[in-house]
Amino acid sequence: MRTLLLAIWLLMMPNTAITADPVVFVSAFKTGDEGAIHAYRFDSATGKLQLLRRTTDVSNPFFLAVSHDSRFLYSIDAENFGGPDPGFVAAYRIEGRDGQLTRLNRQSTRGTASCYLDVDATGKTVVVANYSTGSVAAFSVKDDGSLDEAAAFVQHTGSSVDLPRQKGPNAHCIVVSPDSRFALAADLGIDKVLIYRLSPDTATITANAAQPFAALPPGSGPRHLTFHPNGRRVYVINELKNTVTFFDYGVDAGTLTARQTISTLPPDFTDRTNTADLKITPDGNFLYGTNRGHDSIANYRIADDGRLELVGIEPSLGKGPQNLLITPDGRWLLCANMPGNSLVVFAINTNTGALTPTGDPVSIPMPSCIRWLK
Repeated sequence: MRTLLLAIWLLMMPNTAITADPVVFVSAFKTGDEGAIHAYRFDSATGKLQLLRRTTDVSNPFFLAVSHDSRFLYSIDAENFGGPDPGFVAAYRIEGRDGQLTRLNRQSTRGTASCYLDVDATGKTVVVANYSTGSVAAFSVKDDGSLDEAAAFVQHTGSSVDLPRQKGPNAHCIVVSPDSRFALAADLGIDKVLIYRLSPDTATITANAAQPFAALPPGSGPRHLTFHPNGRRVYVINELKNTVTFFDYGVDAGTLTARQTISTLPPDFTDRTNTADLKITPDGNFLYGTNRGHDSIANYRIADDGRLELVGIEPSLGKGPQNLLITPDGRWLLCANMPGNSLVVFAINTNTGALTPTGDPVSIPMPSCIRWLK
């Protein structure tokens, strides 16, 4: 009786929030029924994942983005990923907190092998990077979460020294700045991070007059980038050179100034490998980057001045670590081993940054992107 009365009292308390464990969305980069968006319940105490449901009305959902208010999810949708026809961005409404998605609409990305999505902090604009055709686009978000046709489109041009990988532009990511005033696009094919001014109200992107791009050393192949939690640093992982480059970021003008480039590999490793993704802990103390081929996760301590010090390189426990997620409390790191068909959860030592695997890897076909739902 005492337990029942306590439960009733908690329900009646006006300021009491009763929430379930968070949901993690993971995309399976496949067509047909296998090409689903998986929703897992994440146990924040143990790090265990429990499959809730699969959304299957999508093909090759290579990359996902969740709006900052946790109401909408956006996914790549392409039956022939990288083929001659443009891909799509599909919009979904998130129904409650059990992983259920309701499809709203989809719009053409105007490019092929569309590989990265982001939503600005206001929720008004979705941006996409198209790898094979080397372009970026931006879409206005309607009040119901659905997308208008692309309001802006920019075609990159150029090439670089690592042929055939860099015979033309390959836009590999586009990330909106924390204040939604700029968008940074890493283009692997031309060794540049292009800097765009973003107008969320109109979903337009234009070259930043103060600095239209930052150049990486020839043959670097910039792939993904992320902002430091303080908003004044940017870190870029370079796929072809297996390095991470640290930039100071000028918040007012949207400028990038390179400060350091550091390897993701042990000095004696000479086999073929390429980096993929990088993430920073919410406290800004540690950065993790993935090596596909070496099949590992490089761990760096971030100094007060933003420079990186390699702490260790740990096995990803699966082939081809493609994408990472760090939980908002900074205690857990999730790693999607795409060709390894597994999802691995690591506990983070918040003092040293060391990773400890938790439980057995979760089997999932070709996991390519992990996103968090509060």
